[in-house]
Amino acid sequence: MTEVKDSLLEVTGLSKKFGSSTAVKNLSFSLARGSIVGLLGGNGAGKTTTLSMLLGLLEPSSGSIRLFGHDFIKDRHAVLNRINFCSPYVDLPQRLTVRENLRVFARLYGVNQAGQVIQGLAEDFRLLDLMDQPIRRLSSGQKTRVSLAKALINQPEFLLLDEPTASLSPDVSQWIRQRLAEYRDQTGATILFASHDMREVELLCDHIVMMSNGQLIEEGSPQDLKTRHGKNSLEEVFLELSEQETKA
Repeated sequence: MTEVKDSLLEVTGLSKKFGSSTAVKNLSFSLARGSIVGLLGGNGAGKTTTLSMLLGLLEPSSGSIRLFGHDFIKDRHAVLNRINFCSPYVDLPQRLTVRENLRVFARLYGVNQAGQVIQGLAEDFRLLDLMDQPIRRLSSGQKTRVSLAKALINQPEFLLLDEPTASLSPDVSQWIRQRLAEYRDQTGATILFASHDMREVELLCDHIVMMSNGQLIEEGSPQDLKTRHGKNSLEEVFLELSEQETKA
């Protein structure tokens, strides 16, 4: 594990078993405050299970998580109001309108001046014409924009994203990446971005944590990883490392 100064998150020896199957094995990494870190791996690499443990939705089989200096496993309620999450695989209430959804989550997070916050997010994420539409009537790209607005409703210091641009067009994906980078720059938030899209991670992230078969196989900045392995892209690095893992 690379030592990180001024770390916001420290994961040490994290493992998760489901019966006889191990989804995450002895995972250790740190996230620097104000960084955008890519959690990179193919399907079944353990990314979503890792995010679920970092959100407190799954209890680790072993290991530790320290977030904002707290033992997250034992005391996650002390920091939950400082984090948020977005995934296209988690649906918002479909019968509620965009406005109603954002109001519900604003209340859950205890957001002050919720009306102004929601108006600002609606403007930022181009939702003004959709506010009174039920979620079920929206396109996948529109739903993603609503989910991201929800994820920023409490101005989180730690934002976790599980493949937020999956199935979106390239122009919408680019717009979302730009908006996330702007949010980090404006607030100093830390973002953990799980994806299997190597190019997207290379464009957005300062640091990469690569997983395969539930384990950490490499980490570093995109340029450091390409230089270290003599490759032209992160995809080439990942394919080489995954092949080595398969042969091991």
